[in-house]
Amino acid sequence: MAGDRDSQGRSGNTAQPRLVPTGGGRAPVRLRQLRYFLAAADYGSFRKAAAALSIQESSISRRIRDLEDELGASLFQRSHGGVRLTVAGQEFMPSARHALRQIDIGVTRVAAVGRAEEGVLKVGIFSSLASGFLFDLLGAFGKQHPKVRVHLVDGDPAEHVAAVCNLELDAAFVTGAGPRDGCETEQLWFERVFVVLPEGHPLAAKAYLAWSDIAREPFIVSDAPPGPEIHDYLVAHLSDLGRHPDIQFQKVGRDNLLSLVALGRGLTLTSEATIGAQFRGIVYRVLAGEVLPFSVVWSARNDNPASRRLLSMARSMAKRAPSS
Repeated sequence: MAGDRDSQGRSGNTAQPRLVPTGGGRAPVRLRQLRYFLAAADYGSFRKAAAALSIQESSISRRIRDLEDELGASLFQRSHGGVRLTVAGQEFMPSARHALRQIDIGVTRVAAVGRAEEGVLKVGIFSSLASGFLFDLLGAFGKQHPKVRVHLVDGDPAEHVAAVCNLELDAAFVTGAGPRDGCETEQLWFERVFVVLPEGHPLAAKAYLAWSDIAREPFIVSDAPPGPEIHDYLVAHLSDLGRHPDIQFQKVGRDNLLSLVALGRGLTLTSEATIGAQFRGIVYRVLAGEVLPFSVVWSARNDNPASRRLLSMARSMAKRAPSS
């Protein structure tokens, strides 16, 4: 490879990755030089090392000579029978082998992350994981990518969208189907709306309820998400019937809110995914004609391979899902 040297006799291949700087203003040691050095040390011969690496013997000899010039010490004693390490070469070999091993480990890990075999995925959620689309999606993703650590964050849709735009979340699954400033959105699935009633409530005898059935009922909602959204949903629909709804906020989570329903403190609404979790003393009844759209939100600036795999899987599942 006659074109490998510059006018001063040194290697001119500037495409090689630099590995470690040397002192005294010398050029940095390159990854290929370390590989050639270790091959020559292992085989005890430039010729055998060249054959193993499928390159010309002169290339190995030249690269190792460059390395010796850069380090300022001879690494091999050369003879017609082969080569053997000098004292300096013996001192250098453990460090060279360790450096290459760490680089190989890093390359393997980066490749695994790129294939979404490893990594971390931060996902904001607004729907229940008791059942439904999101439950199935995360279950399938976990089976295909068991080494990707998925961190789920409950929260308000507006907070999730802001976190996605700031790259604090990789994706978020929220209610609604409209555009979100600064982010990409795609509608994926629908969930029916259910009324949650105490078991002994007179309306529990009906399989389907209309807004007119529940217009005069008291409601309770959590002061944490999705309580405020449920409050606004109730106000918007019951106001159309000329009613000023009786809605009380409770400083409890979703589970305790359902227990308060069982105790007769009021009714509440929930989405279809939630009904997979059964609670003592309550029943779920379909609110006829009402469905909630759910969308995924992500940032085009996000380069997490695991996030792209999750989005692709979500789209595939959405295409296969039956229409609501």
